[in-house]
Amino acid sequence: MVEFILERGNYWAIIGLMMIGLYILFSSTNYIKRLVGLSIFQTSIILFYISLSRIDGGTAPILFGKDAKGHGGEHGAEAAGAAAAHGVDEVHEAANVAQGASDAAHSAASGQGFEHIYSNPLPHVLMLTAIVVGVATLAVGLAIVVRIREAYGTIESDEIREMDLEVALAEYAEDHPGEADPA
Repeated sequence: MVEFILERGNYWAIIGLMMIGLYILFSSTNYIKRLVGLSIFQTSIILFYISLSRIDGGTAPILFGKDAKGHGGEHGAEAAGAAAAHGVDEVHEAANVAQGASDAAHSAASGQGFEHIYSNPLPHVLMLTAIVVGVATLAVGLAIVVRIREAYGTIESDEIREMDLEVALAEYAEDHPGEADPA
């Protein structure tokens, strides 16, 4: 049981971070603190996806060694020297490189696979986009908080709700002078 928990330590840390973010988000009445809680929650989600994409023994998705056949990895310098020595033009060289890439893709599709294990770059790219969107959302949220501070003089949601309620009651009393207080 202890081994099960320790092997998944990153997930427990992510869950803890997520709960801290949610607690701050729901318990605080200060809008800045709520934005901080939202940012912590979002960061935990990003860490979760990054943890899922990790592969044991995997490396960055840059082909090297025998996997780079046709990508100029093992024959790039030799091909350039041979092309210059034999007078082969660049069009034929490009065709050879394209053929090698096609061979590599065909071997991967046919089940032969690659020599090395590569991490999937898609989750990392998606989380990079999520980071950018999160920073932009946080900036918009902070701008709205500044505008609320200018309008109400506070950023506490309870105080703002009380002010809005008083204004609404005053407007109702002006519109309906003979009626009793609705509250």
